[in-house]
Amino acid sequence: MSFYFFNFNSLYFYNFNNSCNKFHMKLTCSEISCQNNKFFQKDGFYFRKSDSKYIQRYRCKVCGRRTSTARLSPCYRQKKRTINHLIESMYCSKVSMRRIALNLNVDKKTVARKVEFLGLQARKFNLKYLQKLRNNPVEHLQFDDLITKERTKMLPVTISVAVDADTRRILSLVATQIPAFGLLAKKSRAKYGYRKSEHKLGLKQMFQTIENVIAKDALIRSDEHKFYPEFVQAFFPNATYIRHKGGRGCIAGQGELKKLRRDPLFALNHTCAMLRDNISRLVRKSWCVTQSIEKLQLHLDLYMKFHNTKLI
Repeated sequence: MSFYFFNFNSLYFYNFNNSCNKFHMKLTCSEISCQNNKFFQKDGFYFRKSDSKYIQRYRCKVCGRRTSTARLSPCYRQKKRTINHLIESMYCSKVSMRRIALNLNVDKKTVARKVEFLGLQARKFNLKYLQKLRNNPVEHLQFDDLITKERTKMLPVTISVAVDADTRRILSLVATQIPAFGLLAKKSRAKYGYRKSEHKLGLKQMFQTIENVIAKDALIRSDEHKFYPEFVQAFFPNATYIRHKGGRGCIAGQGELKKLRRDPLFALNHTCAMLRDNISRLVRKSWCVTQSIEKLQLHLDLYMKFHNTKLI
């Protein structure tokens, strides 16, 4: 019987298509007291009933303790791991958490727990995706803000969106709070008090995220918002920056679809329309609502991964 020996100092596992992604995780001996725990030999397989997979098992040469590749997965010892990809697909297709629980015959708390797990995994995936773009920087950037709400219309939230205009892939989504404006401003201050605007902080975070993946001489387009020029000048002083006057919506209630012969911000507006249509809490007239900006950000991170890998 032949054995194969491996040095796990340089053995890493990657799987970006699975909901249980593996990111730079190194297999070591499960025995903490084992000093030389980096050399293993194959020790057969075992059948995992939960997802009907054969998992490779290894044995430490020093202490004889057994381990397996299952420990490399973020889904290690996770219950109901087989529904992760279903939850991700449904949650990014305008299905509410309650309806997901009903369709999959699981508890609402299970869906909420897995959505948080998938959102954190998607956040890591998005960072890896942006790191890969450094070798081929984006030449045409479009960015804007999308307005939604937190619990009520008197607590608005802005989502800063950055899109690669050539491929329509999302580069960044950052949600921050803003104070109520217009006719609701006075009512909001009377009921909830002063609400600090974090719009500039969100724009700064967005540009810091994409700063290294945008070409220095890139073409950047946006609308005529007064906050935008200072950030473009600070992060991309050598870029060609063009501002366009916002157009009217072609359909009532759908401001993302413009009534123009040729929309210069089509890639951006089309992406914002997809966000409105595929994320249940962003639909204008819906029972789904954002309870906290942190949960909204997790939803956006998960949708960004789903959009870039499945929809585009």
